[in-house]
Amino acid sequence: MSDFINDDDQQVTDKNKNNPKNEQNKKGNSSSSYWIYGLILLGIILMQVFFYPASTASETTFGKFIAMVKNNDVQKVEVINKSDANIYIKKDSKSKYSELKNRKTDVPGPDFTFQISDMRFFEEQMLRLRDEGFPIDPVLKTKQDWIGPVLNWLLPIAILIALWMFLMRRMGSGGGPGAQIFNIGKSRAALFDKNSKVNITFKDVAGLGEAKQEVIEVVDFLKNPKKYTALGGKIPKGVLLVGPPGTGKTLLAKAVAGEADVPFFSISGSDFVEMFVGVGASRVRDLFKQAREKAPCIVFIDEIDAVGRSRAKGSLPGGNDERESTLNQLLVEMDGFKTDAGVILMAATNRPDVLDSALLRPGRFDRQIGIDLPDLKEREAIFLVHLKDIKVCAELDPKYLSEMTPGFAGADIANVCNEAALVAARRNKTCVETDDFNYALDRVIGGLEKRNKFIPPKEKRTIAYHEAGHAICGWYLENASPLVKVTIIPRGIGALGYAQYLPKEEYIVKKDQLLDRMCMTLGGRAAEDIVFSKISTGAQNDLDQVTQMAYGMITIYGMDETVGNVSFYGMSKDTFSKPYSETTGALIDEKVRKLISGQYERAKKLLKEKQSELDKLADTLLAKEVLTKTDVENLIGKRPFPDTDHVHLEEHEV
Repeated sequence: MSDFINDDDQQVTDKNKNNPKNEQNKKGNSSSSYWIYGLILLGIILMQVFFYPASTASETTFGKFIAMVKNNDVQKVEVINKSDANIYIKKDSKSKYSELKNRKTDVPGPDFTFQISDMRFFEEQMLRLRDEGFPIDPVLKTKQDWIGPVLNWLLPIAILIALWMFLMRRMGSGGGPGAQIFNIGKSRAALFDKNSKVNITFKDVAGLGEAKQEVIEVVDFLKNPKKYTALGGKIPKGVLLVGPPGTGKTLLAKAVAGEADVPFFSISGSDFVEMFVGVGASRVRDLFKQAREKAPCIVFIDEIDAVGRSRAKGSLPGGNDERESTLNQLLVEMDGFKTDAGVILMAATNRPDVLDSALLRPGRFDRQIGIDLPDLKEREAIFLVHLKDIKVCAELDPKYLSEMTPGFAGADIANVCNEAALVAARRNKTCVETDDFNYALDRVIGGLEKRNKFIPPKEKRTIAYHEAGHAICGWYLENASPLVKVTIIPRGIGALGYAQYLPKEEYIVKKDQLLDRMCMTLGGRAAEDIVFSKISTGAQNDLDQVTQMAYGMITIYGMDETVGNVSFYGMSKDTFSKPYSETTGALIDEKVRKLISGQYERAKKLLKEKQSELDKLADTLLAKEVLTKTDVENLIGKRPFPDTDHVHLEEHEV
């Protein structure tokens, strides 16, 4: 830790910053300042009340005042600032006036008051009353109201100052909706440190052996940097996790944070991009500023392709939009801090092809860790992790589950385990059985089962022969995938039935293997043509697969002698122009049609030879609706080819 801090005083400063007692003292100081402001405001209000108490006198008129004087009820009259007259009634005469009945007799102050509109007229009337024998001498008083005018201009200013201070404090603290406009340039990264530690470790990550070995080196550097710096080694500045969705990239980054026991900043790439110009770049600067203050630490940017997309793609020539300026700032920051600064940037994406080349160069993301779909052993390890939280029956075999889920990512396996637990609970079971997992797999692969969906008998018979055609072709073709299950129960959206296969474990595919798979895929339509002499729309999904497979064989893998050993895979991504001439395009279309037609005729020939097996399988499907591999073996005998390892599921829907 001391290798990353150059000054002991700086260590003390950082400790004081992270000390919760200091934060409480700051909160206490801020709260005491609010008390001071409140006491000042209360003092001003009390001064106004005590020096100028509210009058309790009743309003009257000058004419009524003359009548009071002639009735000899007036004790004295005070004239305030030559504008207001306060009348004091004698105690013996107060009972004559209804306005004074509910008033306490010991309350000081005038009993009546009225405004003097003309002082000269008022004085003339007082002289006339004296001449008539009603002597009354008004007492002239002058009062200076300095608090009222001061409050008139001081109070609005005080309110504005208080509002400004409130907004500034909100901006500094960064909390609440009111602070969002001020914090728009601040980083939105979530910080996980000692107070909010990540509980995920490498024990919670299964099936990523090679990837874990790579990131363990990063963790070891953060824990023991002298081991590497003593030999002159430098840890990579950036580590990029690349892989399909759901393979555990974010989970692996969390495990790194949990193992390293250092501050961990987590943010999404989309959090940098805003409609306001300069906001994204400001957030990048603020993120790396916080990271340097917390060094050694890890900064993790999830879905970095949202901000790191290539500047040459998706923008007008010469354009410099907000996303591009954000990327430029990210490039500068990654190239700015030193290798031994203790700040390691990790990022994850499932689209490395769209990232800017400057972002991937050595010195920035100079280490890329590929995270692929798990194989058979890795899937078994992942199942063991997720089955810890599920109450399973003793006979449940994780190896069987891993064999039934080839091609599944870690997120898919977690979904299957959760779905199986829900199915078992729905069936009121005390533990999760293998049958629950089979049902969960069917639901995840094929969709929700719809047994109540009414299908006319003629259509149901067509579906049965369609699925039986797939099964028979796959059963008697050597390179086809072994059958697992065939059903005519509707599932999902538009799927009236499907055949599920378990393909072999292989990393390269030969031409004859692709041809057998095309023939098997066309077996459903071929069965309809043979039995009913008509074809239906149920083969739409099959035709999509076959067409893509045929074009791939010719335009990508160079498996046609006439077109030649050419591949247009990289160049065909441009939708505005084709990488080949019109003549070559016509030749490719002709070869695709010829290839598909040849496999279609091959499927029809095979089904005609196995007509009795086809009828037997279709009739049993109509009766049972679901047939497994064992059921097919009992009906038509064992498959004449040995089953081998598997890699992923295939399915053909009607």
